[in-house]
Amino acid sequence: MKKLYLLTLTTIFLSSCVSKKEFANLEGKYKSTKQELVNVKASLQECLIEKDKNANLAASNELQMQAMQDQVSSLKEDKKQALKQVENLTVLTQSSSENIKNVIAQLSEKDKYINGIREAMTQKDSINLAIKYHLTKELAEGIQDKDIQVDVEKTVVYISIADKLLFKSGSASVSDKAKSVLGKVAKVISSRPEMEVQVEGYTDNVPISSATMKDNWDLSTSRATSVVRVLQDDYKIDPKRLIAAGRSEYVPIESNDTAEGRATNRRTRIVILPKLEEFFDILEQKP
Repeated sequence: MKKLYLLTLTTIFLSSCVSKKEFANLEGKYKSTKQELVNVKASLQECLIEKDKNANLAASNELQMQAMQDQVSSLKEDKKQALKQVENLTVLTQSSSENIKNVIAQLSEKDKYINGIREAMTQKDSINLAIKYHLTKELAEGIQDKDIQVDVEKTVVYISIADKLLFKSGSASVSDKAKSVLGKVAKVISSRPEMEVQVEGYTDNVPISSATMKDNWDLSTSRATSVVRVLQDDYKIDPKRLIAAGRSEYVPIESNDTAEGRATNRRTRIVILPKLEEFFDILEQKP
C-alpha cells in the first residue's frame, strides 16, 4: 500500500514538473510574440507615416509639374509676341534706316558748324589777348600810372582811364597830357581796323549844373564824345568804328560815400570789341 502511494506521489510530481516547463516555454513564446507584435505595429506606423510623406510629395510634385507646364505655356506665348515684335522692328528698321542716315549726316554738319563758331571765338580771344599785350606795352612806355587799367573779358578788351588823367573837374575838354595817352591807345586801335571802339563816360553821384551841363548825363556823354573826337580828328580813327556813350552816375564800381570811391567812379572806359554784324553773320550761316 505504501509503495503504491509513493508511486502515485512520484507520478504526480513528475507530471507537475513537466507542466511547469511547458508553461515556461509557452510564456517565453508569448513574450516573444508580444514583442514581435509591438515591433510590427511600430513598423506599420512608420510605413503609414512614410506613406503620408510620399503622398504629400507626390501632390507637391504634381503642383510643381502643373506650374512648370503653365510657365512653359507662358514662355511659348511670350516667344510668339517677341517674334511679332522682332518682325515689326525689322520693318521699322528697314523703313527708317534712311532717316537715321540723314540724322547722322545733319549732326555731322552741326558739329562742323559748332566747331567753326568755336574756332572763330578762339581766334577772337587770341586777337584780344594780343591787343591787351600791345596796349599794356604801349601804355607802360612813359606812363606808369595805376589809374590806367587794361582787362580782357570774354571777347572784349576794356581800357579804363581815371578822369583825372583826361579832364579837369566838371569839364569835358581833353587835356594835352591825356591826348598822349589816347595816342598810344589809337596806335593799337589802328592796327585792328576790323574791330569797333566804344567810349563810355562815367561820373560819381555829385550833382552838376552849369551853363553847358544840366546833369551828370550831360557830363558823361560830353566826355565820351570829346574822347571820340580826339581819336577821330587827331589820330584819324575811322568814325564808322567809333561809338560814344554816357552812363552818368548809375554804374558805379565803388561806393560814392567816400572821396576815394567817387574818384574811382569818375572814369572813361574805352571798349574794343568785334563788330557784331560779323558775329551775327557767323551765326546765320546754315550748318
